[in-house]
Formats: sequence, C-alpha cells, structure tokens
Amino acid sequence: MALKVGVKAPDFTLPSFTPSKDLTQISLDGMRGKNIVLLFFPQAFTGVCTTEMCTMSENFDVYKGMDADVLGISVDGTFVQKAFAEKNNIKMPLLSDFNREVVKLYDVMRPEFAHGMKGTAERAVYVIDKDGVIRYIEVMASPGDMVNFEGIKSAVESLK
Repeated sequence: MALKVGVKAPDFTLPSFTPSKDLTQISLDGMRGKNIVLLFFPQAFTGVCTTEMCTMSENFDVYKGMDADVLGISVDGTFVQKAFAEKNNIKMPLLSDFNREVVKLYDVMRPEFAHGMKGTAERAVYVIDKDGVIRYIEVMASPGDMVNFEGIKSAVESLK
C-alpha cells in the first residue's frame, strides 16, 4: 500500500559508510526532532542518480540551514555507496537497503531498472517533519526523470 501525505513515516535502520569512514547504523526514529528529506535512487554511478545526489549534496548546507537532514537510499551495497560518495564528494549519508526492506516498506521498489536488473529503488522523495509525519511525496514515473528540486525545497521551507 502506497504511503500518503499526513501519515507517520515507517521507521527503519540502515547501514552507511558515508560521510563517516566507519560503518554506522542510521535510523529514522533516531533523527526525530529534525526535518528529513529521504531520497530513494535506483543505482549509484548512473547518470541521473549521480546528478541528483551531487545536486542535493551541493545544497546540503541549505537544507541544514532549514533544520533538515538529507538521506540518500539505494539498494547498492555499502562499499559501492562509499566509493560513489568519495568519487563525487557527496556530503550526505547514503544508506544501503541491500536487502530491499525499506524500498518495500515505502512501496518504492522498481520491478525492473535496466539491463535485466530487478528490484532497485524508484526515484522518489519523502519529506518528513520533526514529528515523523510525511509532508511531501514525489515518485518519478521513470528512473530517467529528475526530481523537482524546487518542490523539495519549498516543502522543507513550509515546515518552519
């Protein structure tokens, strides 16, 4: 069942090597009290995903200034995400949903991505307020479609 604006965002805990060099576990409930931008992306090192993650990383301080944390989530393994973040100087945490638990929880698992690869994340955005309630959702029809960066910023700004 697809999640809707106004419902509580499902909690999760996922591993991340970024931006830390040490493996850490990041949970949504552990970030309560902050606004959160969750960015699901299909696969590291692909064109649109690289542009999206680099654009959000370049604006990371803008979101921090709006009291929001930004998290990227893909089904890539932690080592792939670490290499991706290092190569592209990505400042925000990238969380590995290698076991596809969170993409299923948020109903954003893409049946087929490319070259026969199945079960990646859709390109999707969830803006979650300080109380853990979803305030903005954007799920792209195609993995080649880019998210609405201005829409994301406006959604976060409205949470002040």
